[in-house]
Amino acid sequence: MSCEIARRLMESGESAAAIQTHTASCLSCAIGENTSYYEAPAGLEEKIRASLATERHRPSRRNWWAAAAVALLVVSGTLTVDLVRQSGNAMETAILSAHLRSLEGTHLLDVPSSDQHTVKPWFNGKLDFSPAVPSFPDFPLLGGRLEYFEAHPAAALIYDRGQHMINLFIWHVNGSTLEKTWTSNGYHVICWAKDRMNYCAVSDVNAAELDRFAALYRAN
Repeated sequence: MSCEIARRLMESGESAAAIQTHTASCLSCAIGENTSYYEAPAGLEEKIRASLATERHRPSRRNWWAAAAVALLVVSGTLTVDLVRQSGNAMETAILSAHLRSLEGTHLLDVPSSDQHTVKPWFNGKLDFSPAVPSFPDFPLLGGRLEYFEAHPAAALIYDRGQHMINLFIWHVNGSTLEKTWTSNGYHVICWAKDRMNYCAVSDVNAAELDRFAALYRAN
């Protein structure tokens, strides 16, 4: 399995639903661009759900891996060629997916701390860059975690704004820079690039507040 995020989800014991949320928007989890895709046969979904329900009651880690692997194969097998045709938006999809996954699962924070002197050194050895980790009075720092974009590790800094979570993703430019702003299903995304680094802030906080957060971080 080539997708590091999917592997981490399974190792941390996330639910099958969390895994499916990721794989539904992750091109790396597909079998391959040149592979033919087919709709699953009738009744397969019910069989898989019954299998997963049975496995959830068994403590064996081996059983969890088997059930999770089946879930991944089913999702990958039911992807269509349309997903590959949308690869131009793959990066945008991956960014929003990472934000949603952090909220729906149990992996919002790897290092829960409001102290930038705790969060910043935590990334040492995990990234090939050192992210700026400021905290702001209106946007307090909650901590950080490790993410992956374009098959490379990225920093995820988490901020709070009135119980609205803001994910700020930072990673090296490995392809083209990502500099745009968009909204999808009530989630706002602001991306900019500086010094060969990509930055993307994502949240369901209102667009003006997210823009203010981005301006504060840029000025830091």
